[in-house]
Amino acid sequence: MEDCIFCKIINGKIPGDFVYKDAEIVVIRDINPLTPTHLLVIPVKHIAMLSDISPTDNTLMGNMIAVANKAAKEQGICESGYRLVVNNGKNAGQLVAHLHIHVLGGRPMSGNFD
Repeated sequence: MEDCIFCKIINGKIPGDFVYKDAEIVVIRDINPLTPTHLLVIPVKHIAMLSDISPTDNTLMGNMIAVANKAAKEQGICESGYRLVVNNGKNAGQLVAHLHIHVLGGRPMSGNFD
């Protein structure tokens, strides 16, 4: 998508702080982190939101979770704990219309989704 900020980052049109990149998934640091470690796991394929995935995307979703877990280990937050979050739509807090998983960690969090 021409106006999607994540597509622009993936395509190198604007800079991103990449932690991981392969043919189907990238991981970047969030520019407005909510926790000391705040990563975004983003598919290269433009999918607007979680509710738009199709059965053909099941493997991609599994790979995104595997990459999120790998990134958490590499960032040193696996042992202390981390949270994976996917927002679906504006009311859920999705600010960019491109599917992504937030990897949040590096500090204690309550069960209240802070």
